[in-house]
Amino acid sequence: MGGSLPIIDLSADRAAVAAGIRAACRDSGFFYLTGHGVPDELLRRLDAASREFFALPEDVKAEIAMARGGRAWRGFFPVGGELTSGRPDLKEGLYFGAELPAGDPRVVAGLPLHGSNLYPRQVPELAEVVPAYLAALTAVAQEVMRGVAVSLDLPEDYFASGYTADPTVLFRVFHYPPSPAGDDGWGVGEHTDYGLLTLLAQDGNGGLQVRTPGGWIDAPPVPGTFVCNIGDMLDRLTGGWYRSTPHRVRNVSGNERLSFPFFFDPDFSAEVPPLPGPAREGADGHPRWDGQDLRAFTGTYGDYLLGKVGKVFPQLRGEVL
Repeated sequence: MGGSLPIIDLSADRAAVAAGIRAACRDSGFFYLTGHGVPDELLRRLDAASREFFALPEDVKAEIAMARGGRAWRGFFPVGGELTSGRPDLKEGLYFGAELPAGDPRVVAGLPLHGSNLYPRQVPELAEVVPAYLAALTAVAQEVMRGVAVSLDLPEDYFASGYTADPTVLFRVFHYPPSPAGDDGWGVGEHTDYGLLTLLAQDGNGGLQVRTPGGWIDAPPVPGTFVCNIGDMLDRLTGGWYRSTPHRVRNVSGNERLSFPFFFDPDFSAEVPPLPGPAREGADGHPRWDGQDLRAFTGTYGDYLLGKVGKVFPQLRGEVL
């Protein structure tokens, strides 16, 4: 597999960032992000604490199983417990989100995907580092979306003052055991992300592949960067002008692979009509990987999101729908 993803320096001037984003989102929908300002030490702490958790016995990890998170959709799931493309993934993971107290009106109302996180008592560092990481990545995502707005000839605060003024923030820590020799299973099967924007930190073991117009390419880790990609919702908002891109993961490194995808999405209660003006210039004519028409959806982002997450964990579907 040949080819490589572009690198965009978020600390460059807005016009340069926007031009890079426009080119990347019209081509592969993926790029590396540097100049983001997130301290290396924060990522090192997150990586170390996560490895400590996944090294625990299965029954201990299950103390914070997702079934205990209820409608907040938080906690641990075991290898094979998540379905990405209709078959079990060869990974285990932790689900986190924005921390809301029990008295928050959205929690009191039982709004799905809103609530408090589940942290393992055996690894107290996670309860300290995860909130700090969420705050840092939220700031980065807002800045990326300013570049996205300008790339679409919209005011730079179009998203920050609207769709993402109160964003839906979801965070995962995934652990991929080494794939057995000769195994044809995927850590994560071919899929597109269903939200607005994803920021991915990955360890040094590689395994991420992206489907570009020229075919599948590797997206190896680049020190000091995040892999950034757009999701189905931005595809929908732009009328297909920017396309969400299929990607997949197989851990053939022989090591324990960790990845840290951060999903930055519209306000749960926001309506999501197509964007105005040049953002709607048109699609490129190629059918999506799964045959869906993203523009057929109407309703709030929360309605859309709940329809997606119910397919990922069928056994928990009743908790959120």
